[in-house]
Amino acid sequence: MYRYWGPDAIAYGPVELPEFVTWIKQGRVKADTWVHLDADRRWVRASEVTELKMFFKPKGGAAEQGPSGAAGQIKAENLRRIKLFSEMDHQQLESLLHYMELVKVPKFTVLFRKGEPADSMFFILEGEIRARKMIEGKETTLFTWQAGEAFGETALLSQGPRAADVVANENAALLKLPEKAFTRITTEAPALATPFLLSISKSITTRALDLGKRYEESIRMGTATEGMHF
Repeated sequence: MYRYWGPDAIAYGPVELPEFVTWIKQGRVKADTWVHLDADRRWVRASEVTELKMFFKPKGGAAEQGPSGAAGQIKAENLRRIKLFSEMDHQQLESLLHYMELVKVPKFTVLFRKGEPADSMFFILEGEIRARKMIEGKETTLFTWQAGEAFGETALLSQGPRAADVVANENAALLKLPEKAFTRITTEAPALATPFLLSISKSITTRALDLGKRYEESIRMGTATEGMHF
């Protein structure tokens, strides 16, 4: 089993050798990265580990790759557009990128439909997204999200079915966090998962309070209408 000490001051792992080699190929572990060998109970430089040395020979290839799914296209500073990440530092954002996938969504695309299994949440880099439901045969917009916002966090945590259809109002660029990647964050890097989960909790709370206000206003409007005579 192997662990490594990341530039964000977080220990990742433990994982077995094949997964650790994948991290090397993704560029997450470099020759001078500190690696903990569980069997020997000691920290050494990655380039000093016998079974890892071959992966640090200059090849101009895999070991220089960026984050999986966002390689060469998205950088940590791009995540500053997302409100959910406003309190996370640069190194934490760099680490998060390794778990995300960049998704380009054409206008009017249905990302998912009500009732489908929830297997991911999304962060909007560009474009506009809406959640809709069909009520008495008519489409009703529940939410509209702009660049900088996120959606799908409740379903990701509950792993229940999607509560509504979600459609792209415009061409959009999204970062997708699959459920499997989210689980990996919590097991591989609990110290990274903590600020991320705190941000999600704040987002869910804010949305719940907003829904409560909207519901209260709808009741007031209904009461006012009942008092009118035509």
